[in-house]
Amino acid sequence: MVVGVLTLELYLGEADSLKGKRKVLKSLLERLKQRFNVSAAEVGRQDSWRYATVGISAVSGETAHMRRMLDTVSRFVEGHNGVEVLEISRELL
Repeated sequence: MVVGVLTLELYLGEADSLKGKRKVLKSLLERLKQRFNVSAAEVGRQDSWRYATVGISAVSGETAHMRRMLDTVSRFVEGHNGVEVLEISRELL
C-alpha cells in the first residue's frame, strides 16, 4: 500500500475577503474530491485571504500509479481559475 500526500501553497488572486477565499477553495476542493476520489482540505494559512495551504491525500496499491495521480492532481489545480500554485510538495509513504 502506498499513501500519497500532496501539499500545495496557493495564491488566490481573485479573493478579496475571507468569504471570497472560502468560495474559491470550496469549489476547488469539491472538484478534486469528485474528480479524483482524494481527500482534500485547507491545512494552513486560514487567516490569510490571499494565500492557502491545501493538503491532498490518496491511497494506491502501486507507487507508479500514485506518482501519476499526484501529477495529474497538481496539473488540475494549476489550471483552476483564480488559483496560482506557488509551491508543490509530494510525499509517498
